[in-house]
Amino acid sequence: MAEDQSDGNNPAKIRALQKDWENRLKESEKKFPPRPAKFTTLSDMEVPLLSTPADLEGEKFDFTKDLGFPGEYPFTRGVQRNMYRGKLWTMRQFAGFASAEETNKRFKLLLGHGQTGLSTAFDMPTLMGLDADSPRSRGEVGKCGVAVSSLEDMERLFSGIPLGDVTTSMTINGPAIVILCMYLAVAEKQGVPREKVKGTLQNDILKEYIAQKEWIYPVLPAVKLVVDTIEYGSKYYPNWNTISVSGYHIREAGATAVQELAFTLADGLAYIDSCLERGMKIDEFAPRLSFFFDVHNDFFEEIAKFRAARRIWARLMRERYQAQDPKSWMLRTHAQTAGVSLTAQQPYNNIVRVAIQALAGILGGTNSLHTNSMDETLALPTDESVMIALRTQQIIAEESGVANVADPLGGSYFVESLTNQVEKQALEYIRKIDEMGGMIKAIERGFPQAEIANSAYHFQRQLETKEKVMVGVNKHSVHESKRTIETLYIDRAVEERQVEQLRELRKKRSAKEYENSLRIVKEAAQAGQNLMEPIIGAVKAYATLQEICDKLREVYGEYREAGSF
Repeated sequence: MAEDQSDGNNPAKIRALQKDWENRLKESEKKFPPRPAKFTTLSDMEVPLLSTPADLEGEKFDFTKDLGFPGEYPFTRGVQRNMYRGKLWTMRQFAGFASAEETNKRFKLLLGHGQTGLSTAFDMPTLMGLDADSPRSRGEVGKCGVAVSSLEDMERLFSGIPLGDVTTSMTINGPAIVILCMYLAVAEKQGVPREKVKGTLQNDILKEYIAQKEWIYPVLPAVKLVVDTIEYGSKYYPNWNTISVSGYHIREAGATAVQELAFTLADGLAYIDSCLERGMKIDEFAPRLSFFFDVHNDFFEEIAKFRAARRIWARLMRERYQAQDPKSWMLRTHAQTAGVSLTAQQPYNNIVRVAIQALAGILGGTNSLHTNSMDETLALPTDESVMIALRTQQIIAEESGVANVADPLGGSYFVESLTNQVEKQALEYIRKIDEMGGMIKAIERGFPQAEIANSAYHFQRQLETKEKVMVGVNKHSVHESKRTIETLYIDRAVEERQVEQLRELRKKRSAKEYENSLRIVKEAAQAGQNLMEPIIGAVKAYATLQEICDKLREVYGEYREAGSF
C-alpha cells in the first residue's frame, strides 16, 4: 500500500524522514565514505549535504515577502520583470592601456565584436591625480590602464565613438570628479543632449580607505566631492550613474562574500546620509545609485550574495529611508569576475574559472558584467584573450539557455537557505557599523580594514594547509619552465609621447584662461561650494588633471593612513 503523502510538506515530518534517511546514509558511507574535506563555502560557511523545505521553516520563509516576483519588491529575483528575455545584461569589458589612441582602437574592436558598453581602466598616475610628466609617474604611465592627463586625452580616447549611443563606465575614485567633468565636456563637444549621456562613474572613495588604498584627500572632503557629483548629476544628467558603490575591491583585498556585501551596502548608506545632510531628497538621487560586486569561485555562495544584496537594499531604502519611488528600492549592479582567483600557473585554467564565475553572476541577476581575461595575472590582456573573455559571455547568453528564465534557481531549498544565511550575517555587520556611528566612523576606527585582513589571513592559511584548493597552485600543479602564452607589452615610448603631448598642450592653451579657471576652483573649494561647474570650466580651459587636483590638495590636504597591526 502506498504511503500517505497528504502531509508531505509538514516540516516536522520532513525532519523525521530526513533523520531516517541519514541513518541509511551512515550505512552507505561504510562503503563510500565522504572525501577527507571540510565542506564549506569559499567564505567558510558550513554547507549541508542536503537541503529540504525544513531548512526554510526555521527562517519563517514567506514567498511574497522574501521571494516574490522579478521586477517587484523586494527584488530578490531581479530588478526587471522579464530579466534577460527583455534585455541581456550589458557586456562591458574593462579596457585601458598605454595611450588614449591605443585604447580607442581596443574600444572599437570590442564594440565591433558585439560588446554593448565601454568600461575604462586608467593608469596609476591618473588614479592618483597625477599628470604623466610628474616625477611620481615615472615608469607607470600607461602600464595598468590608459593615461589621461587632460581633456585632450579624453577627446582622443573617445574619438569616433558617439557618446549618445554607448554607455561608458569609468573606474576611478580619488580624482573621479575631474575625470567625470572631462567626459561630460567631450559629450558636450559632440553635441550629445544631457539626457542621452549614459554610463557610470565608480566614484566610491570609502572603499579606497577600506581596501584599494588609492586615495588623495582626507575622508570628509573626499566624500564631499562624491556628494557634489551626485547632486549635480541628479539635476542635469538624469541617466548618468554618478556612483558605483564597489564591493569588488573589498573582496579582492581578502573579504568574505558576507563582508563584501555588508561593507558595500554600509558604504552606500554613508553616501545616502551625506546626501540627505546636503538637503537632497531620497527619491531625487537614490534611483541613480548603482553597485559593483565581485563574482568569485563559489558558485552558489555568489548567487546567494546577489539575491541577498537586492533584498537587503530594498528593505533598507523603503523602511529606513522611507523612499517612495520603486526605482529607489532597486539595487542595480555591475559585476566582474574575480581577478584575485586567477593564477599565473597554468593560465588557460583561468578561462574555466571565468566561465563559472560569469554564470554565477548571471544566475544571480547582475545587470552588467565584465569577464576577466586569462592572462591578467601576467600583464594587461591581449586582443586575443579579451575576445575569449567576451565570447564567454556571448556563449552563455546565446547558447546555454540560462537567459531564457528569470531567477531559475529561485525556490531551490539550498539557494534560498543560503541567501537567508548571507542576508542574516550581512545585516549583523551592518548593525555593528550602525552602532559605531556609520561607515565613516567605522573606517576611522579601522574596523572593516581589520575584518578583511583577518579573513585574508585565514584563507591564506587554508590554502597553505590545503584545506582549500587552488588547482595548479597547491594541487594538480606541474613544472612550468617558461611562460606559455603571449602577453601584452607596453613600450616606454608611450610615456615619452604622453609627456611630449602635455608639453605641447601647455604651450598652446590660453594661460590666462586656465590660470583663472584654477583660481575659481580653489575659491569654490574654500567656500564649500559644489565643484562640478568650476571643474568643468577648468577642464575646458585645458587645465590638467594634476593641476586641478593640486588646487584641491592645497585646500583639503592629503590623506595619510594610520598604521595598525
